[in-house]
Amino acid sequence: MKAFTMFQTKAIRQILIALTLIVVGVPSAIVVAGSGATAAQAAVVNRIDVRGNRRVDADTIRSYVTVKPGRNYTTFDTDESLRALFATGLFSDVRISRAGSALLVEVEENPTINLVRFEGNEKVKDDQLGRIVQSQSLGIFSQDKVDSDLERVREVVRRSGRANSQVTVRVDQLDNNRVNVIFVINEGGRTKIKNIEFVGNNAFGDRRLADIISHNESNLLSWLKRDDIYDPDRLRADEERLRRFYFNRGYADFQVISAVAEFDSADNVYNIVITVEEGDLYRFGSIQIDNALAVVDDGLLQDNLKIDSGDIYSARNVEKTLVAMTDAIAASGYAFAEVTPRGDRNFENRTIDITFFVDEGPRTYVERIDVVGNTRTREYVIRREFDISEGDAYNRVLVNKAKTRLDALGFFDSVRMTTRPGSAPDRVVVVVNVKDKATGEFSIGGGYSSANGPIAEVSLTEKNFLGRGQFLKISAGLGDDVEKYELSFTEPYFLGNRIAAGFDISRTTSGDTDDKSFDSETTSFRLRAAAPLTDNLTASVNYTYTYEDLSIDPGTVVSTAVQDTLNRSPYSTSSIGYALTYSTIDNRKSPREGIYAQFRQDIAGLGGDAEYVRTEAELYAYYLLSEDADIVLFGGATAGAIEGFGSDDLRITDNFFKGGNLVRGFDSRGLGPRATDGEALGGKYFASVTAEVQFPLPLLPRSYGLRAALFADAGTVYGNDFDKIDPTIRDENSIRASVGASLLWDSPFGPLRADFAHVLAEEDFDEKQFFKFGVSTKF
Repeated sequence: MKAFTMFQTKAIRQILIALTLIVVGVPSAIVVAGSGATAAQAAVVNRIDVRGNRRVDADTIRSYVTVKPGRNYTTFDTDESLRALFATGLFSDVRISRAGSALLVEVEENPTINLVRFEGNEKVKDDQLGRIVQSQSLGIFSQDKVDSDLERVREVVRRSGRANSQVTVRVDQLDNNRVNVIFVINEGGRTKIKNIEFVGNNAFGDRRLADIISHNESNLLSWLKRDDIYDPDRLRADEERLRRFYFNRGYADFQVISAVAEFDSADNVYNIVITVEEGDLYRFGSIQIDNALAVVDDGLLQDNLKIDSGDIYSARNVEKTLVAMTDAIAASGYAFAEVTPRGDRNFENRTIDITFFVDEGPRTYVERIDVVGNTRTREYVIRREFDISEGDAYNRVLVNKAKTRLDALGFFDSVRMTTRPGSAPDRVVVVVNVKDKATGEFSIGGGYSSANGPIAEVSLTEKNFLGRGQFLKISAGLGDDVEKYELSFTEPYFLGNRIAAGFDISRTTSGDTDDKSFDSETTSFRLRAAAPLTDNLTASVNYTYTYEDLSIDPGTVVSTAVQDTLNRSPYSTSSIGYALTYSTIDNRKSPREGIYAQFRQDIAGLGGDAEYVRTEAELYAYYLLSEDADIVLFGGATAGAIEGFGSDDLRITDNFFKGGNLVRGFDSRGLGPRATDGEALGGKYFASVTAEVQFPLPLLPRSYGLRAALFADAGTVYGNDFDKIDPTIRDENSIRASVGASLLWDSPFGPLRADFAHVLAEEDFDEKQFFKFGVSTKF
């Protein structure tokens, strides 16, 4: 039995071997040896057939198939062809199969989008949403694109202040393989910021830090400013604002631990908590320069230091020194210097020793400057802000300086500077990525002038005219006794140089008022140009031609001085002028620190009827008394004089008319020489001084933008050429003075102020005005 079993086992093994040879070996041998040519012919594609296409041309589809007629076909070709056809986005399905010697490509085309529509949106407009979606009318429908568009629309609606919004998409099938893509939007209620809390701050109070960030708590004015909408990107930017604020005020170790926005769905509000660690207050210790370049003079570097030992540490002033040194070295003709500051902390004395290392920088050249993202602004407008160009030595400081200039233009939502390697190791490509923003403004508004009463105005302003960086403004104003039309144009880079040149044309018609007995029609044309001499000093020149026609109603009795001016009407004035302006003001809209000074002269007599020299000067200074309490001390002084040099005396309209703009508490023409009938005649000379302390209003949220001020003014207007023909003119050079309080509002329409003044010193012929409303800035 055992032998039989062994026999069976051996027999079964032989049978299996034989079957294997029959099934595998023999046919294989036959195919390889006898039928090789037939198999090769079967793998060759003779033609490519396309089915199912209606809109896309068959040859276009064949161009994406990797195998070509007359070539062998493999499964790899199928995979690559399918991948290429699907990548076009033209097809919802693709099938590839063999049909004899032909390759059959069957496709199902994606529909054509008939239209893209947004429904239910009110606060976020269609044109804004239309710019962010990839799906467009007459384009090809893609489910992936629609899904991506849906997320984009949701994000934009949420960031508009609608955190509880809901957005869905509906695809409506139409005939002829067309679809409508409908985004259905339920915006929901407006999501506000209920509370902003700072944790860990001791040196500066919550109110002061709240002034730094862009987010605001909701208040009565939020519907105007719309600054109570939470945005995660803005919150990250607010962290950087806080860092810069502390770094520039001595807190070199400052850091933001966290900035969290918590959403309360029950009340549809956000609560923002920003936790900080201030660290110690540092001052500058020793200031040293380590100059390794014999070609660069040490005195040149010393002259450009913007910091002093013992001052409170400021990262901004270190950066100013870095830029000043780099500019000075480049101006001296050496292109490859690199200035690097190093700070060494002394924790015991709480000082930071600063050393500026001046050494040979890498010899890297700018191969190219690429500008991307500008859809409206011309490329040359961006390029001209660079002090370097293709072929120049690469300088990081000058590139950063160009970014600062581009940010200051106000043409872009964002400006990013990056670099990438060029075609050689010593070449670099500078990439400027910008995002254009709307720069035009159409406004309809009104105002009040104490001289002309209520005035309505309509204006059209474009800061980036035709994408060329030019400024254009057209305005018209209409009041009870005045009509005014103005056209203003400025080219900031005249003839390719950093010279702002432009012109102003205006026509004003005004009737008689309480303090002016005559009507006037004035047409004026002005050419002007201004160029920076340094970062803070600007020089300007101008030419002005003015034509005035004065008249009075028949039977009107006027003073001798007024009649003398009327007798010389119409009257033309042709003048040239210049001005020097120095400014270190930190913020022209809401200044806290800095100095503003200007000296200007106008000389009339280049043709026309007037011959005079007009001189004016003004000086304003702001000083921050308390950083935490945001208390600002303001002081100023102004003076002016006009002297005729021809055969004719000055006219009334040549004089200075001053009042509440010189000493608050007086009418707009309330100061200076006056006829016996009470009409203001203007003065040849004026002078004034003012002092003011500004502070936040207590108990009110700072997001209201309201501040208060206490002030004291003193000044005078005097001198005239009419006392020879009218000795009854009242003219005194005595000092007038007033004190009072003001309310300042950083409004969405610009900085405004209301002044309440009490006059301390006056002449009996002066005209007073207790309340005045107007613009708050002086430059």
